[in-house]
Amino acid sequence: MSTHAPRTTATDTRYAPVTSVHHDLVPARRLSLDTVAGRTGLHPELIRRFVALGLVDAERDAAGRLVFAPDAPAALGRVERLRTGLCLNYASIGLVLDLLDRINRLEAALRRSGARSEQPPWT
Repeated sequence: MSTHAPRTTATDTRYAPVTSVHHDLVPARRLSLDTVAGRTGLHPELIRRFVALGLVDAERDAAGRLVFAPDAPAALGRVERLRTGLCLNYASIGLVLDLLDRINRLEAALRRSGARSEQPPWT
């Protein structure tokens, strides 16, 4: 029988926060301006205007051309419905989009928390 007790030492070790780096194995697919215009039926100049106003997100490729995420046609459709269906100006469209996004985030957080409401979601 051993008379030695296992040694345990209480140390307060603090580590620096670790930043994670994510490398995509396959680059995300991007849509060209012409492809988005064809899918939405909107003129490329109107799409450029929406990008300049910050109503739709886009990036520039190495050649300086606009490229869009695969969900851009849906976002453009939303902007166009607000513009034509509700006759909103561009500033109002931006505000409505921000409010709708905030509502979506709040409803998602509510669903994750498991809280139940007496009334169904309005959206």
